Amino acid sequence: MKSTPIRCLILACGNTLRGDDGVGPFLGEWAADRFAADSNVRVITSHQWAPDMAEDVAAADTVIFIDCAVDQPPGQILLRELSPAPIKPGLVTHHLGAPELLHTAQNLYGRQPRRALLLTIGAGSIELGEGLSPSVRAALPDAQELLQLTMQPLLG
Repeated sequence: MKSTPIRCLILACGNTLRGDDGVGPFLGEWAADRFAADSNVRVITSHQWAPDMAEDVAAADTVIFIDCAVDQPPGQILLRELSPAPIKPGLVTHHLGAPELLHTAQNLYGRQPRRALLLTIGAGSIELGEGLSPSVRAALPDAQELLQLTMQPLLG
């Protein structure tokens, strides 16, 4: 494994050109700025989670995945523990969900994070267009505070 072990990896996913789908990159950029001075934190922001991220996932003690969710009310914030899940037949292998990425890390590198969390914010719209909906914008301070509180025990 080439990746340097890291205490906390934040993987933020989304497309800033698809309305509320951009909440992941927004929070990822916020986290990168907020925790920039801490060498125990690495933030990766991407349009999607992909198998090539498995090495970084395997090297992390804790992973926090951040994404929007279309199955939650707009602006609702959820933080939950994740477990690995095998890739379902027919799933496009260049795009994985967080549980499948955990499973891929275990399969390829024989290791997975001690703890994995998924932070989601309900999307009001993922139609083409820049900017977040009012309900998602209103949820950002609470999401940032939750992320900050989640990070505190990880950073000592």
